[in-house]
Amino acid sequence: MNFTIQRYDTLGSTNSEAADQARRGATEGLCIIADRQTAGRGRNGRTWISESDSGLYFSIVLRPRSSAELIPLITLMTGVAVCDTLLEFGVKADIKWVNDLLVNGRKICGILAETVDTPLGLAVVVGIGVNLTSRNFPDEIAETATSIEAVTGRRYSANEIAEPLTRYIRYFYDILMSADGPGETISNWRRRSSFYSGKPVRVRLANGIVEGETAGLEENGALRVKTPDGSVKIIQAGDVELLREIA
Repeated sequence: MNFTIQRYDTLGSTNSEAADQARRGATEGLCIIADRQTAGRGRNGRTWISESDSGLYFSIVLRPRSSAELIPLITLMTGVAVCDTLLEFGVKADIKWVNDLLVNGRKICGILAETVDTPLGLAVVVGIGVNLTSRNFPDEIAETATSIEAVTGRRYSANEIAEPLTRYIRYFYDILMSADGPGETISNWRRRSSFYSGKPVRVRLANGIVEGETAGLEENGALRVKTPDGSVKIIQAGDVELLREIA
């Protein structure tokens, strides 16, 4: 994969810009980076706080040649890439299924993967938001989020984080697209996530709540949750919370 990096002072959303360019024929490897977002978003339409000089706001266009059912594994692959990137800066993160990275239980990174229909076929736009500093956190997230500066005591720029991030994305994306890619991707994710098994969790779904203990992943990256009655629920999408963190 060859990278083309476009940098902007301000965008509404790096994912929206990347999606628009994908529809206009952008090739795989286009990366959009903004110093500030005015309409940054996370999963389920949530707002992603995107103040200037406070985070890496990054989106990449991918055009996977795999079957559509494996596309959810792109989020897992990205989590692995971000995890190894952070480690280069002295930050050991835990990947919470499916799209968050935590340090000491606080969110340091969020990932949002979205599919886009284009004249060249299906594209996947992957947005990555990494907190560089906690100085501008609003009160509502100050107790649940953290940043590279808060963890390490050092301030890094978005460009410093983006360089190894693109390198790791290339490496793990090539693995995912290989013959044994899905299994290897899940194995890589398992080694970096304490959420793979044995975590008491509550999963909020669109149509209800599931409580139980994590019990591995399906081949497509779906979460397995073993409920108190011994049955296993397969979670394709939902918000995961540790039960011990719930008041």
